[in-house]
Amino acid sequence: VQLQASGGGLVQPGGSLRLSCQRSGFISDNYVIGWIRQAPGKERSRVSCISSSTGATYYADSVKGRFTISRDNAKNTVFLQMNSLTPEDTAIYYCVLGPICYSDPADFRSWGQGTQVTVSS
Repeated sequence: VQLQASGGGLVQPGGSLRLSCQRSGFISDNYVIGWIRQAPGKERSRVSCISSSTGATYYADSVKGRFTISRDNAKNTVFLQMNSLTPEDTAIYYCVLGPICYSDPADFRSWGQGTQVTVSS
């Protein structure tokens, strides 16, 4: 399985970005795709996850109400719509895949290459 993340960039505080994660390769029907981020000088942290089968979602408290994760199974793509961005959202965002939405990012075995999100005026 390969994951390709895209959509990062530079945005002003209060702005929006939409990240995409496209999956390729064979996988069973039941899996979770998530987003992990790592800010400069900080540990990786879980941001959001979505189940491929049920559509159930998870959001970190820091992004609830601002970020929305969605999926297009026909296109093997997961999206992360990020609104009301703040400088604290600046990080490299990685899409990950696993059987569940692990609380420890290190437990995910499949990672995309990461996309940089920078929120600055």
